[in-house]
Amino acid sequence: MRPSGRQLGDMRPVTIETGVTRHAEGSCLIKVGGTHVLCTATIEDRPPHFLKGTGLGWVTAEYGMLPRATHSRMPREAKKGQSGRTQEIQRLIGRALRAGVDRVALGERQIVLDCDVIQADGGTRCASITGGWVALRLAFDKLMKAGIVTSDPMLDHIAAVSCGIYAGQPILDLDYPEDSEAGVDGNFVLTGAGRLVEVQMSAEGATFSRDQMSTLMDLAETGCQTLVAAQKAALA
Repeated sequence: MRPSGRQLGDMRPVTIETGVTRHAEGSCLIKVGGTHVLCTATIEDRPPHFLKGTGLGWVTAEYGMLPRATHSRMPREAKKGQSGRTQEIQRLIGRALRAGVDRVALGERQIVLDCDVIQADGGTRCASITGGWVALRLAFDKLMKAGIVTSDPMLDHIAAVSCGIYAGQPILDLDYPEDSEAGVDGNFVLTGAGRLVEVQMSAEGATFSRDQMSTLMDLAETGCQTLVAAQKAALA
């Protein structure tokens, strides 16, 4: 039995509320169990300097955790400087979401996603990717409604979920007690069509077999289908 009482293949409850901020071109608050992330999308009418004159757009991300998102207060990174963990996560979010975007259709502009963790209970990077996609979708809708972009830049849904091996069993959507004790921990990013974008797997306390990897992939596919359904419901 998992600490939360969930079955091995059960997700935590997922809700996505859109339009939660006044000024951002796209925004949502995603809640995956006790993990809550505010995602906002900002449209910039110029691309990064390295893409100037190429006709290509860009999607990038910034990620951060509020001081009391966790059990004890963390100093703000604006004061102490960005950690390697933060840099790695925001690069992952940007890579993941660019995989679902036609950068030619977007044109020479940049979308910046800000993913701010209000409350953390495991899987914050996965929630940021899943919610970030919704904010991005809303920003694209604004561009299309205004006639600035004539072809939809969104190629497919992008969602992410964690899977791992806890107490010798493969499980879906790890919360903090499981994540902190998992023998194997992984993050899976998939498209709505089920194609892989990125897989991060590591042996935290025990190695894992190819068969176990396949089982975790199956769980991730199921979890991402649930998340894509939540994205669709939020935008309906």
